[in-house]
Amino acid sequence: MFQGRSLLKEIDFTQAELAYLIDFAIHLKSIKKQRIPHQYLAGKNIALLFEKTSTRTRAAFTVAANDLGAHPEFLGPNDVQFGKKESTADTAKVLGSMFDGIQFRGFKQTDVEILAAESGVPVWNGLTDTWHPTQMLADFMTIKEIFGDYTDKNLVYVGDGRNNMANSLLVTSAILGVNITILAPNDLQPAPEIQAIATEKAIKSGSQITITDDLATVKGADVIYTDVWVSMGEEDQYDERIEKLMPYQVNAALFEKTENPNCIFMHCLPAFHDLETTTMQAIHAKSGLTELEVTNDIFNAPQSVVFQEAENRLHSIKAVMAATLGHLFIPKV
Repeated sequence: MFQGRSLLKEIDFTQAELAYLIDFAIHLKSIKKQRIPHQYLAGKNIALLFEKTSTRTRAAFTVAANDLGAHPEFLGPNDVQFGKKESTADTAKVLGSMFDGIQFRGFKQTDVEILAAESGVPVWNGLTDTWHPTQMLADFMTIKEIFGDYTDKNLVYVGDGRNNMANSLLVTSAILGVNITILAPNDLQPAPEIQAIATEKAIKSGSQITITDDLATVKGADVIYTDVWVSMGEEDQYDERIEKLMPYQVNAALFEKTENPNCIFMHCLPAFHDLETTTMQAIHAKSGLTELEVTNDIFNAPQSVVFQEAENRLHSIKAVMAATLGHLFIPKV
């Protein structure tokens, strides 16, 4: 069912398959905490191909590979000819002949699709400009750990609604039966084709979808989720985005509108919530702002689960790698 498959985008998997991977991740987290060995990939070699920088994705794939007994090899933008002197297809064939699995974190979704088509080995999407499937497994794993389930929970994503995180949260929620609201300015809402995919999935799962610019729709939220306002490669758009998205900052006033004392805060990280980064210091020097998409008090509040969510990148990525490469016996779901 999973053996030999790639994880390129969420819509390639059924509700039952995504649910299995989430539950498997929870199991792998438990046995790691108990220090029970689980080297399902002993002797395997894994290529970690990175066009974009990363903290959580690189760390999670590296530790996951080591825990599973595999040997990870980091290949950054200055280590390979990918996209410069060599085509994506040629790179895929070379890496596929030497490695048992490939992780790709980069810009174009077409690149990860070509890697999967041409390499002959499982390929895992660590992030592209369109989708972020490994983050989704960690996110809904976190929600299940906290609430016991994610079905029928109300998730409100606030901010830039046309980036990869909004795309993935919208579609994955629709697949899993989570009620999802994308709260964003009208010109920063998901593309029509992404909304169409989500609508189709929601009909089957019973998920309720709302796309709006109305802040009042946070009422009843179980999860408030946000992401950075400027994605990688858009750094020249800070001034425009700040002006447009400041009303959508996740702060105490927004949380009060949920009228839910058990509402949690999630963020895929990194987050611009204080002056501890050079990027935020530069923004502060120009605009006087000390926080962007989330205020420091919310980021560090008891209802913030961002670091539990970050740790779960490890366990959910491990579940994907083991399921697709480990020759495990997995009952049909």
